[in-house]
Amino acid sequence: MRVEALHTAEERSRLANAASLPSFDAAQIAEHSPDLHLCALDDRSAVQAHCSLWWRDAPPHGAHRVGVIGHYASAGDEAAASLLQAAIETLREQACTLAVGPMDGNTWRRYRFVTEAGPEPPFFLEPQNPPEWPLQFERAGFTPLAHYFSALNSDLSQVDRRTARVAERMDRLGVRIHPVEKSGLAEQLVRIYRVSQIAFARNFLYTELPEAAFVAQYSKLLSQIRPELLLVAERGEELAGYAFAIPDLAQAVRGQAIDTFLIKTVAILPDAGLAGLGGLLVERVQDAGRRMGFRRCIHALMFDGNVSRNISRHYATSMRRYSLFSRELQP
Repeated sequence: MRVEALHTAEERSRLANAASLPSFDAAQIAEHSPDLHLCALDDRSAVQAHCSLWWRDAPPHGAHRVGVIGHYASAGDEAAASLLQAAIETLREQACTLAVGPMDGNTWRRYRFVTEAGPEPPFFLEPQNPPEWPLQFERAGFTPLAHYFSALNSDLSQVDRRTARVAERMDRLGVRIHPVEKSGLAEQLVRIYRVSQIAFARNFLYTELPEAAFVAQYSKLLSQIRPELLLVAERGEELAGYAFAIPDLAQAVRGQAIDTFLIKTVAILPDAGLAGLGGLLVERVQDAGRRMGFRRCIHALMFDGNVSRNISRHYATSMRRYSLFSRELQP
């Protein structure tokens, strides 16, 4: 097994994957701009494992210089060991002191391993991986850096008694909650970006994403968004927060009727006067989904310890757990 370093999507597209390796779109290399792409090749030059590395524009974490490992996939343990060892050595040569993965460059993109799958099938936009992949990271010396969970609400008629008082206070403040107009979805993305930029600035491993990149990323979902499930909270002309939910389109791929939707993102401006608005938006979007005929709601991909956990526990039960891994790199 040898590991080859590549720099361009064109170089990667010339290599064939092993039959047991999941397909990989080489265009991601151009789109996500990693500093290097690594492939573990067998004696027939077929790719048995691959990953990309980022170190020039990696997320901050304390005093560490972080190197990120993403675009990860492996057809077997031997290839994984060779690939991860090469990744560790490369990041160490670049003076990184902490390797973090899996993460496709930053937390705006795909990251985390599923570590406790549970009985529910994968949902739309959820990261997926075989159970072997986190074990391969652990054998390479990685340990969990952060934990996340998704939760399932199977009773959309539930209410949180606290939100009635919050709703009254929001009315007094002039905060108006309503779904977006279908014709205005594209224009709302810029406003949503600006709220996200402020609301998530202190999130774990946060990195700035240019407005154009954010709009391009979320524009891909516009045709799949139901406007009734995108609620905005406006205070005068200001967007104070939003809840973004979307049908679980993975059900349709499996040939099922879509009876579930996902609450993907809730973001509120950091203003003491807006305390409780996130919980109110969650309750309102769940009620909107119920009135649309949905039966269940997934509170998707929440960081353990975040305020979202306190909101979710009033309605939903944990259904899946995920971990992001790290390894310190000694000089």
